[in-house]
Amino acid sequence: MNIRKGEKTDAKYIARILLLAMEDIIYKFIAKEDYASAKDFLQYFIEREDNQYSYQNCFVAEENNEIIGAVNIYNGREIEKLRNPIIEYVRKHYNPEFDPEFETREGEYYIDSLGVNPKYQGKGIGSQLLQFLIDKYVHKNKEVLGLLVEEDNSSAKKLYLKLGFEVVGQKTLVKKNLEHLQIKN
Repeated sequence: MNIRKGEKTDAKYIARILLLAMEDIIYKFIAKEDYASAKDFLQYFIEREDNQYSYQNCFVAEENNEIIGAVNIYNGREIEKLRNPIIEYVRKHYNPEFDPEFETREGEYYIDSLGVNPKYQGKGIGSQLLQFLIDKYVHKNKEVLGLLVEEDNSSAKKLYLKLGFEVVGQKTLVKKNLEHLQIKN
């Protein structure tokens, strides 16, 4: 398996994989539960630069020239700048009242979402992606990595804790209660 920076041409694959992790949130963004619309919404932003979901902020795991996993990560200091194009788009096309909370802030690189193609789940791909990020950001660059996990997602939380993340607080995002975890060097 190879992990590399995402490219614009990867957008349709990244969108399908990341949507596995953020389907409920994207449905709230677009104000409807429609998979095709959610995928198109996410792909639209992944294909573009300078927004939080951009391919510029993604890494992909590939095997045999197939993208089998993806992760979206960015500097929390840039959340407002990266989120603004999404807020403007959602307000114009879906919900003029859209005003989501900021799930990260300065002081951490934020793992926004991580997904693995269902036919490759349970094979350690997610763990390898996370370890890649821990090695790159925490060990090599001395940064703090943060992420949110749903309170009732005990299997994901167990994995994060096993990799060295610690619970540092609670957050709310689109009316979902989440635990904030971080890992530091």
